[in-house]
Amino acid sequence: MINWKALDPAIYPSQPFDIYGCWSGSATILPGDKPVILYTGIDPQKRQIQNIAFPSNLSDPYLREWTKPDHNPVIDPSDSAVNASAFRDPTTAWYTPHNQRWSLVIGTRREQGVAVLYKSKDFIKWTKAQHPLHSAKGTGMWECPDVYPVALEEPRVGHRRSGCWGQAHTIRVLHVGHVLPKADKYIPDANSTDNRNGLRYDYGNFYASKSFYDPAKKRRILWGWANESDSAHADKDKGWAGVQAIPRAVWLDSNGRQLVQWPIEELETLRHKHRSVKNRNIPSGGSFEADVEVTFDVGSLENAEAFDPLYATDAQALCAKMTATTKGGVGPFGLLVLASADQEEATAVFFRIFKAQDNHVVLMCHDPTRSSTREMIYKPTFAGFVDVDIEKTKKISLRSLIDHSVVESFGAGGKTCITSRVYPSVAIGRKAHMFVFNNGAEDVKVSELNAWEMKAPEMNDDIIF
Repeated sequence: MINWKALDPAIYPSQPFDIYGCWSGSATILPGDKPVILYTGIDPQKRQIQNIAFPSNLSDPYLREWTKPDHNPVIDPSDSAVNASAFRDPTTAWYTPHNQRWSLVIGTRREQGVAVLYKSKDFIKWTKAQHPLHSAKGTGMWECPDVYPVALEEPRVGHRRSGCWGQAHTIRVLHVGHVLPKADKYIPDANSTDNRNGLRYDYGNFYASKSFYDPAKKRRILWGWANESDSAHADKDKGWAGVQAIPRAVWLDSNGRQLVQWPIEELETLRHKHRSVKNRNIPSGGSFEADVEVTFDVGSLENAEAFDPLYATDAQALCAKMTATTKGGVGPFGLLVLASADQEEATAVFFRIFKAQDNHVVLMCHDPTRSSTREMIYKPTFAGFVDVDIEKTKKISLRSLIDHSVVESFGAGGKTCITSRVYPSVAIGRKAHMFVFNNGAEDVKVSELNAWEMKAPEMNDDIIF
């Protein structure tokens, strides 16, 4: 999942049932270890329909060629309740032994976002269930839905499971709950908010993610797209317009309320040139150069600012109002990455702690507003709250992966994740620095900081698209 070889396209428009496009889908492993791909095709009527394809040669380790059977499409929007212009992205199918049936979900939109459930005995003839697996008021098109079981502990430690549901409209929302197979319903847990104000996989540039189960290491892996929202002209000037993020292992937190995400362990094979800092105090207004897996020790919460409940469901607005340069009580403290030597250009990854009526609230932010001097570049702040009892632990950890134009951060061991696309003008290559900073009134200590330079992975060798 780190080193990649680019191959020719496996599926491309070639038949009437996909002549206007081959869109997102999923792979399922059938009995006999035979994979099948389900994908959305666009037909001559511009309808979104669901097709299947099988590998042409199972002995090919890369499965480079795929055959589309003549009985496509296997699912079409002929039902009047289905919106033919918003009907896409079939999930990986799952099998329920009690009724010997396959099930899958397709995203759509009527008056609200809907996950339509389909069932099949033979994987060829599919029947729409009487009611959706799930829907929610106030939501739009659900793109790339995902339904999967998650371990209740970190991968390879435990293997109990609970139903989990990922949905997308304009953001990548996360629900935790249970699938009731006999009722064909998904029921979110009582503490899992069923709208865009709830949990998210990632609070930044992270979209259209898909997951799969790795039986070798007994883990669920999530892989998302670090998208962006600039103009075509700006994309051309930058040289990029979207890239895959680092694959993440996911499991259910011990509190049962949310997923925990962490970069897959294979990424560590690229580490070299290790650096370490321990027990370094960061006085108010201070900084020192660093590189990045860090634990902050918050000695006192006495000066924590009062939390405005108006921001309880809008962490991003709070981060936009109180950026990395806005001095506070406890924080902002964190990292300046992809920074110029004079810190005039930098992307800030930081925490800020507030005092609410009954507890302390931890805000995690990405602030790229000073990340580049390029004009007309989208540089939004991103933020999420961190579910951690900071009053009890007095510590909070941060891991950030920094590439030329991507910053992926994992707060509190992966409870809150934020991805940003940034395009420095000065802080490029050897001119890119990293600093630890504290703009709060309270001193903060770096109890431990470990950093590595990353070797380049193998990818796209000798391939020209």
